[in-house]
Order: sequence, then C-alpha cells, then structure tokens
Amino acid sequence: MVYRGRFAPSPTGPLHAGSLVAALASWLDAQAHDGVWLVRIEDVDTPRCVPGADRLILEQLVACGLHSDEPVVWQSQRGTLYQAALDRLIASGQAYPCACSRKDIEAALQAQGLTRERHHAAVYPGTCRPERGGLRGRAARAWRLLVPAHSTVDWTDQQLGPQTQDVAAEVGDFVLKRADGLWAYQLAVVVDDADQGITHVVRGADLTDNTPRQILLQRALGLPTPAYRHTPLVLGANGEKLSKQNGALALDLAEPLAALNRAAAMLGLPPAAGGVADALAGWTRAWASTISAPPPAAPPASKP
Repeated sequence: MVYRGRFAPSPTGPLHAGSLVAALASWLDAQAHDGVWLVRIEDVDTPRCVPGADRLILEQLVACGLHSDEPVVWQSQRGTLYQAALDRLIASGQAYPCACSRKDIEAALQAQGLTRERHHAAVYPGTCRPERGGLRGRAARAWRLLVPAHSTVDWTDQQLGPQTQDVAAEVGDFVLKRADGLWAYQLAVVVDDADQGITHVVRGADLTDNTPRQILLQRALGLPTPAYRHTPLVLGANGEKLSKQNGALALDLAEPLAALNRAAAMLGLPPAAGGVADALAGWTRAWASTISAPPPAAPPASKP
C-alpha cells in the first residue's frame, strides 16, 4: 500500500503558527513513509472564505518547502461527488430531510431539560426522524445522517492512543447538507479522502472529535477508513486553540526556517540551522525514527 497523506486548510485567512504545525506534521509523516503528500483547499464553507487566501496559503507552504505531490484540489469544485454520496445514503435509507432550525433544536432540548455545553453543538434530538413522523408537512432545510442507536465508534489514534465515542448520545444525527445549501464538512472530507485514496490523516487535535462521525460515514458509504494521527495544538494567550478567530497572526515568512523551527518544537523535534531543505530532511529522519513506536495504551480497567 502506498502511503497517501494530505493537508487540508480552510482559506479563511493565511496560515498561522497552529496551521503550520499541522502542515509540517502531515508532510513529515508522508515523507517518513516514502509516501505522497497532497494539498486540498477546504473551501466548502464559502461564506467564511477570504478571497485570495487559498493562493496565499499555497505560497506560504511553498516558502516553507512544503510542495503538494499532485495538483491541488478545491472542495468548491467537487459538489457533484458530494451529491452522489448523499444520493447513495438517501437511497439506502441512511439519510433523511430535516426541517429544524437552530431555535427549534434548542427549544426541543430545553423541553427535555437538556442544555448545550459551551463550545459544543447541540445534540440533535431526532425531531424529524422518519420513525417520529418526518417533516410533518414542513419544508426540508437540511439533510442528516440517520445515526444507528448502537453507534459507539472505537479507534486507535496514532498519537493519542485508544479513543471511543457514542455518536448517537454525544452528537446525534449530524448534518450532511446544510440549510443554506452548502455541503457539511463531515460529508465533504469523507468523500474527498476516499476519492483521493488517502490512507493516513494527520491533523490537529481539535479535529479528534470529528473522527467518529467520519468513520460512521465511511462505513455507511462502504469506504475505507484511514489511519488517524492528531497532533498537539498551539494555544492562544487565553489558553484556547490558536485560530484566526482567536487573534492568530499570519505567519511571518521573512525567515521561513524560524517559523518551521517553532512548528517543529511543538512536535518535539530538535531545532535546525542552515537551509529549509536541510532542516526538513533532518526532521524527516527524526520523525521516521519515532513512527514505529506504538501509540499509548488504554488505561487499565479499574477493579470493582
């Protein structure tokens, strides 16, 4: 099997320190496996995309010596593939239309005495599920995956070790196509990873929670599941993930090696001097020496 990895930034602004960590980690993992590294622009959420940010991101990657091994693809040009996947799910009874607005969902949860945790999306209460009457004469707004009642997903993250999530209890039936007609991230990324033959996904730890949903979708569509590795996050001054919404500054690439050294340090790699190419080669050797190590083991079960 040929290793195929990818870096998939959203063009909501230029790369910052946190996104460079994810880019470098995914590139090093591909290089250490003698694999292929791809760049995919995840611009499916078009209202949040900044004009020109995609080209700037590609220029930043090149300045850091990170070149895609195949032509870059844009999600905004791949709607036909996403529609075909949704049609398959509808035909197999695994997707259904939903008429609920966010206010409807919040009201339904409040009626059940449930509250939404900060920074977490509300668990969909299943209002429009087919067995509960479906749309009941209302207009469809979105399409959701019909998550099975027994939907606990277990997987082993190559960085974090054993992981588990009960998707039905913690997420509910999640959106595949949004009320505004845009494709949801979960469906787009699953279709793209399969279409591009991605075997390994290396990305930031903030996306760990997405993995069980994506595995469920892969199973529903009969697609292979890649290996996953979630890397440490760069945090802002407030202790939260560094992001464009959290005051992250664009990378200063007047000295690309300095930016790369800071990213490498987050990955536990030694500082490098000289040129970018030599630094990347040295880090690739260092990364290769660690990838054969097993991920952390699950904690032992407590005795009764």
